[in-house]
Amino acid sequence: MDDRKGIPRAVLLSALLHLGIVAFLFLAVLPCTSYENFIDMLGLPASMNPITCSRPLQLKGPVIEATLIGPTGSPPPKAVKVKPVPDSVPPPPSVPPPPPPVAQPKIAPLPPPPEHPDVKDQERVVEQGIQQAEEKQVQEEKQRQRQAELDAQAAQKKKQEELKKVDEMLAQMDAASAQTKRADSKAKQAKQQLADLKNAQDNGQPDLPNAAQRQTGNNAQNSDLTSEYAAAIQNAVTPNWTRPDNMPNVPCRVHVVQLPGGDVISAQVDSSCPYDDAGRRSVENAILRTKTLPYKGFESVFQRELTFTFTPQ
Repeated sequence: MDDRKGIPRAVLLSALLHLGIVAFLFLAVLPCTSYENFIDMLGLPASMNPITCSRPLQLKGPVIEATLIGPTGSPPPKAVKVKPVPDSVPPPPSVPPPPPPVAQPKIAPLPPPPEHPDVKDQERVVEQGIQQAEEKQVQEEKQRQRQAELDAQAAQKKKQEELKKVDEMLAQMDAASAQTKRADSKAKQAKQQLADLKNAQDNGQPDLPNAAQRQTGNNAQNSDLTSEYAAAIQNAVTPNWTRPDNMPNVPCRVHVVQLPGGDVISAQVDSSCPYDDAGRRSVENAILRTKTLPYKGFESVFQRELTFTFTPQ
């Protein structure tokens, strides 16, 4: 609104400046006599005239009166022979014609400011500018968020690839470890089989006389009931036994301590048992998990401290 009010004032000042320049140029081209006549007409003293004309030169003495004689009244001049001068001066250079004047473009005058500017239009323009700036800021913020999401996705993808590589390396290490364990297990199994064969050969009875039927038991009065008692204990312990890997099919002696009624107190394999540590613990745990061994019907052969021969089935 202040700019629109200042436009008429600037136009007026410009017009006054141009008028002053034209007046100055007009006064500058006037002769000095015009200034003198103007001062005399106003009746002002000559000292107030800013421009004075220079007076003609006046010499002292009487006035000389003379009559001018025309060219016929004077004798003609004498002819003088002049030597010809060779034409050594080069011809003057040709001057190109001046370029045509360039037409100055006409500047259209500014339209006059409106007498009553529309304030509502200006407010609407300002509101549109503010709205466009806010929309631009929102678009820039969305673009920054989108770029941040893309960067986060790229970082997550890179992390997943690194984790995948680590998992693959761990899987390869586990496979190599499993393969090593299998090789060790096979070697232990072969060694155990050789030891079992050696024990079977050592436990042979080559010096005993041949019999029509192999004898079992300990030649006691209740040898048959003792065999049945051992078989009953075997049948009670086997369901609670978990067979380890590479378990040889050879018997193992176990010392069992129990109470009357068959309640198990302790179980410990004999030092002659050919099983490894895992096999020995599996037999001991199976007897302890059984908790109560067969008792009813075997009272006559019951022993508080029993040596039981466990056979894998």
